[in-house]
Amino acid sequence: MKAFVLDRYSKKSALRLANMPIPELRDDDVLVQIHATGVNLLDSKIRDGEFKLILPYHLPLILGHDVAGEVVKVGPRVRQFKPGDEVYARPDDFRIGTFAEFVPVKEASLALKPRGLTMEEAASIPLVALTAWQALVEKANLQKGQKVFIQAGSGGVGTFAIQLAKHLGATVATTTSTANVALVKSLGADVVIDYKTQAFEEVLRDYDVVLNSQDGKTLEKSLRVLKAGGKLISISGPPDLEFGKESGAPAFVKLVMWMLSAGIRRKAKGRGVSFSFLFMKANGSQLHEITRLFDAGVIHPVMDRVFPFESTNEAMAYVEAGRAKGKVVVKVK
Repeated sequence: MKAFVLDRYSKKSALRLANMPIPELRDDDVLVQIHATGVNLLDSKIRDGEFKLILPYHLPLILGHDVAGEVVKVGPRVRQFKPGDEVYARPDDFRIGTFAEFVPVKEASLALKPRGLTMEEAASIPLVALTAWQALVEKANLQKGQKVFIQAGSGGVGTFAIQLAKHLGATVATTTSTANVALVKSLGADVVIDYKTQAFEEVLRDYDVVLNSQDGKTLEKSLRVLKAGGKLISISGPPDLEFGKESGAPAFVKLVMWMLSAGIRRKAKGRGVSFSFLFMKANGSQLHEITRLFDAGVIHPVMDRVFPFESTNEAMAYVEAGRAKGKVVVKVK
């Protein structure tokens, strides 16, 4: 099969297009012929070596964290899927590899594709939707009537998180550029802050939850908008000790994570709020719940561009530029 391969960690380097063997199936795996794959900033960060500490991959590595496609083969223990099923998923860590023509996915991480979506639309969903779900539903337990601040509302996670938060009954504030104000309002944002002309920490007050996806300075400013007992959830770091325990990291890595997050945890405690880091996990049952929202028309995909498979490196560069509205997708088949 054709695949885009990372041979060594290197910033901004191009992936190599190569012929690779079709991966072997484990007993609980489903082999998916990939029709489309989403492109995420996480792919670039892994390529650049930024996640070597918490995701020690063995190279060479096929990147790619989103898949939509058709089941072509199932392992002997698989019961929920059969050849011909149209499915989508975010493969598990250390099982990624959707910049390719085929990928094996654990049955427990897979879900049937939303009926009304194209393969390209479906491929735009898993990673960002699961990130938003695990942040707002699992960690934040966001309730009707609460207020949530979702940063970067026009990005992949932001466009889904705004819609999910509104479905949950929350009041939503977000940041975006002038050009994308209408977009985030159309998704349901109640308070829109143009980051080019306004400072969110001077506008927002007494929020219950902040979903941080930006840099360290923005993370610290986010503490100011939370009320006592509020929750600051970051998907851009720094990793904390809880994540280290969940990921089964070695003791020295846990210590590094504890040290990296010590400053923000101390400042959060001083303001009477909590800080936690989220690195989303593959989860087929959650994706099934998300599918229901799409089938019901509650949430809609937001896509920027679709690139051909041969232009995967160009698609990654486009995402890295940070101007995409919603998700960027690569059409494989």
